[in-house]
Amino acid sequence: MPQISIIKKSDIQEVHRFDAEFFKPEYLEIEKKIRDNEFYYFDEITTLFVKGIFDINSSVYTTKGIPFIRISNLKNLKIDDSDIVYLTEEENQKNKKTELKYGDVILSKTAYPACSLVTLEKCNVSQDTIAIKLKKDVTISSKFLVVFLNTNYGISQMRRYFTGNVQMHLNLTESKQIIIPMFSIYFQNIISDLFEKSTQKQTQSKQLYKEAEELLFKELDLSGYKPKHTLTFQTTKKEIDKAKRIDADYFHPKYKEIIERIEKYENLELRNKSFFKIITGTYTKTYSLDGKNYIRSVNINKDLTLDSERLYKTTETLESKFKVKEGDIITSRVGSIGTLGYISKEFEDSFISDNILRIRNLHNRLNNLFLAFYLKKIGTIFMDRLSRGSVQQRLNQETLKEIKIPLIESQIQKQIADKIKESHKLRKESKELLEEAKRKVEEEIEKGAKKMTKFDVE
Repeated sequence: MPQISIIKKSDIQEVHRFDAEFFKPEYLEIEKKIRDNEFYYFDEITTLFVKGIFDINSSVYTTKGIPFIRISNLKNLKIDDSDIVYLTEEENQKNKKTELKYGDVILSKTAYPACSLVTLEKCNVSQDTIAIKLKKDVTISSKFLVVFLNTNYGISQMRRYFTGNVQMHLNLTESKQIIIPMFSIYFQNIISDLFEKSTQKQTQSKQLYKEAEELLFKELDLSGYKPKHTLTFQTTKKEIDKAKRIDADYFHPKYKEIIERIEKYENLELRNKSFFKIITGTYTKTYSLDGKNYIRSVNINKDLTLDSERLYKTTETLESKFKVKEGDIITSRVGSIGTLGYISKEFEDSFISDNILRIRNLHNRLNNLFLAFYLKKIGTIFMDRLSRGSVQQRLNQETLKEIKIPLIESQIQKQIADKIKESHKLRKESKELLEEAKRKVEEEIEKGAKKMTKFDVE
């Protein structure tokens, strides 16, 4: 439905914006509610507000040194270091201006706004982010600021200041005019406390996940395992004929070394149809806000959980065989090979996309969550080996079925699965604490707006 906003000429002149989008009623209403409280402009509370390192080539990335934060690392209001890259100290010194330290803030400047607290001792940031340092003499907590910018009131303001035709991004100069509500230190401490509790649960979650990994590797005699650096290796024509592969990497000795450890146990192959049912998902023409969940590979997190925030839905009539149930395992079959997810109760009856393979375990001696974790940590090594495609890697059902599964002791499977389950529980609780913090900030803003409305009437 068309919307009409009536604004003053002076308002247009003040912001130097003439586009109707900027003056949408919903944006004006949000701005009014914040202005009904005491507030700061972003520009008033920062000593640094600059975009990250411009035009840096990935060839300078290293595996150690100064963490280099990209948009993909901004998750759940903190820095996700699971796929972090690094810069040398020398490269960091060249770009000292954008170096950030613990407690500083990183803001995404692309069309999907995200704001995260710097939880590392030191880091640098990419050109698609804004590096922010707060003034020491302002009564704004960086944790409170991060929470606020991730509420509807913060995100809506950022969207309002987007510019561009193809890829929208925050205009650096204009976004300094984003307004931040000024609340009491007491209230900010409540928000900071929730943020800190969330961080603690996230840390505990990561630790349990690591312990599960150590337990699995110890059981398979792979603790500290590193493949030998081999410049040359050989195979036989018989092995080539059997594999129907001629690419050299397929025959790398590291695969045999790992298989030898797995074959010490009674083991199964995913090709065994009595125990494993593997299908490819289905395509949907339309996405909507209603209907059944439609899971894509982008919804799968690195710790086997699924991300509901970017989850599409479909109202199309799709065959029920493409639904998943609790305990199923899904994996991407195109592009990012090795993306593994575990279906929890929350996502039961969702449909899966045609770029996903579903594995259903029917073996009574194989724990579903253990199997998902094993495939994530060990199976992905073989998925990469078995995938095909020169430009974009592809994994099909037939090659996936070659992966071997060790039937390790049930009690050890349970110990590993229990650690993963508790890790997922803590991760969920961590996220819920952040949602509570955002809700409290929004309620406080609305409370101030109501007071102002009452005062105006009187």
